Amino acid sequence: MSTRDFLVELGTEELPPKALLSLSNAFTQGITEGLKKANISFGEVTSYAAPRRLAVKISQLSEQQPDAEIEKRGPSCKAPEKAVEGFARSCGVTADQLQVLNTDKGDYFIYKTVEKGTETSSLLEGIVEQSLNNLPIPKRMRWGSSRVEFVRPAKWLVMLFGDQVVPASILGLESGRHTMGHRFHYNQPIEIMAADEYDQKLLSPGYVIADFAARREKIREQIIAAGTALGGTTEIDEDLLDEVTALNEWPVALTGRFEERFLDVPPEALILSMKENQKYFHAVDAKGNLMPYFITVANIESTDPQQVIEGNEKVIRPRLADAAFFFETDKKETLASRTERLNTVVFQNQLGTVYDKATRISALAAYIAGQLGNDQQTAERAGYLAKGDLLSDMVYEFTDLQGLMGYHYALHDGEGEAVAKAINEQYLPKFAGDELPETEAGIAVAIADRLDTLTGLFGIKQPPTGSKDPFALRRASLGVLRILIERNLDLDLKDLIAKAASLHKSLPAAETVTEQVTDFMLERLRAWYEDKGVAIDSYLAVHAVKPTKPLDFDKRVSAVNAFRSLPQAASLAAANKRVSNIIAKQEGEATALNTALLTEPAEQKLAQTVAQLSEQVTPLFAKGNYQDALEKLASLQTDVDSFFDNVMVMADDEAVKANRIALLSQLRSLFLQTADISLLNG
Repeated sequence: MSTRDFLVELGTEELPPKALLSLSNAFTQGITEGLKKANISFGEVTSYAAPRRLAVKISQLSEQQPDAEIEKRGPSCKAPEKAVEGFARSCGVTADQLQVLNTDKGDYFIYKTVEKGTETSSLLEGIVEQSLNNLPIPKRMRWGSSRVEFVRPAKWLVMLFGDQVVPASILGLESGRHTMGHRFHYNQPIEIMAADEYDQKLLSPGYVIADFAARREKIREQIIAAGTALGGTTEIDEDLLDEVTALNEWPVALTGRFEERFLDVPPEALILSMKENQKYFHAVDAKGNLMPYFITVANIESTDPQQVIEGNEKVIRPRLADAAFFFETDKKETLASRTERLNTVVFQNQLGTVYDKATRISALAAYIAGQLGNDQQTAERAGYLAKGDLLSDMVYEFTDLQGLMGYHYALHDGEGEAVAKAINEQYLPKFAGDELPETEAGIAVAIADRLDTLTGLFGIKQPPTGSKDPFALRRASLGVLRILIERNLDLDLKDLIAKAASLHKSLPAAETVTEQVTDFMLERLRAWYEDKGVAIDSYLAVHAVKPTKPLDFDKRVSAVNAFRSLPQAASLAAANKRVSNIIAKQEGEATALNTALLTEPAEQKLAQTVAQLSEQVTPLFAKGNYQDALEKLASLQTDVDSFFDNVMVMADDEAVKANRIALLSQLRSLFLQTADISLLNG
């Protein structure tokens, strides 16, 4: 079947830079899904995204849908003549043109035909329009007197199938073959004769690099080279790089300078100001120190670049001056005095002020440090000062600097380095995969802060519901679990939660909050293990025995995951499931094992093996060496299989039956010291 290349480009006013990539991806996906739904074959798909355009090029697009065989089943051959004629009319034929289908249930009239495929060119308008309608646009706008709505005013529409314009009317625009060049370098129409010349003609004479990825790499190369020319290294924030790429069609990197006096301000504040306000990149020297330069990317190749640089220098100077002013002003008041003023800031109506929270964090951090055998006074002081920088001018202006500015202000106030570092580390980890706090006090404060919020919100009966989690309790839970597991902290989560709950003055759900929060937090491990590729039933097997030490929980999951790969695992899991079902049906208290009642060789052998292994694995369990213990227990398979093959558990003699159940209970108890392996799926 014949094919042609297809090109669609929607020209607009400048699109939102942070949304450009998602809009482009959704536009491309919508078109390809539309083609697949229409059963139209195609080859390579190329997306284009620039500030003023979204485009998709599809190679080897079939000119026509494939012919489709249509078969309609009608009434039985025994049906009245009128029914048969009615079916024939509905198919557009006469009754004598129908065929007969023989089935086990009788003969039926059927109608068979071949429906010719529709020409692709007649379907493209609907496919493109549907894709545009489905773009993830939170708020659409109108322009002029038009009732048309889109994310930005639409200006032109190119739709070419090979070298032919596809007739279409979309967003109030009639399709054609004319795109537009760069707004400043070539602000005039460019005629596209065929889809395959699109990107080359935009490049020259249009001064537009339409391919987002190619434009991004050009910017990357330029800013890296600029940093090297300064004798340093450009630090690249990938999100900022994407945003800058979305702002430029013809990027040109330029280097400017700011006054060295601004380097007295914490570098993070300067970097954030340059990044957030001006979209500048920064460079660091060989020691990692911020250099007094910035790298901006202009959307124009200026004949006088120095003028552009000077203009940017004039803009950044007051920005950095503001940061310097905030920093100097903030240092006039101690962090401790700011903490005291937090008693005027409400944390949550039922949970008191931020000052109340700070005092709870302080007490809980000291308790955690004590449990770990660390310096309690440092943790207590860090917890108390942790939220003080929230009232600083710098954090008010740049909220991302909370914690970090507390670190600088603490050092300025003469607080110890350990206290300052803990204040900086309190919010770690900030997101999945983020670094964890490293210092002893930082770990204590980070855990305390999260547990205080968790117990408070659950205690006033405001846990997360569905997709709503305004206090990010799920993320807080996973943060605590990661710290405890990855920092090898052998702490009991339930104990920490109970302590955190006790520090609140009054909680409506005080009696149940410890259990609720413990269950909620341990449930978060399910998704965490799934992300790590651990089988979900390995997690469920451990969760069933409810260990409340996350580090211990993790050791058990690792052991179960290793155990399931052993050849004996499937058989032993099935046996444990059988034992579990037998025990569950029994009423009354379990009896102690009486070796005198063991008469069958298979049960005698199993009892002997269980007793021997119990002595061997008990010290392993005590050390938390679950993997070696389970490997030893795997040797039970032969005796367990023999027992079930040769011994009738539900014997007529009640004493014998109870004794055999007692033996099975001992067997199951050995495994339950690690996990409930009956939940493994093999």
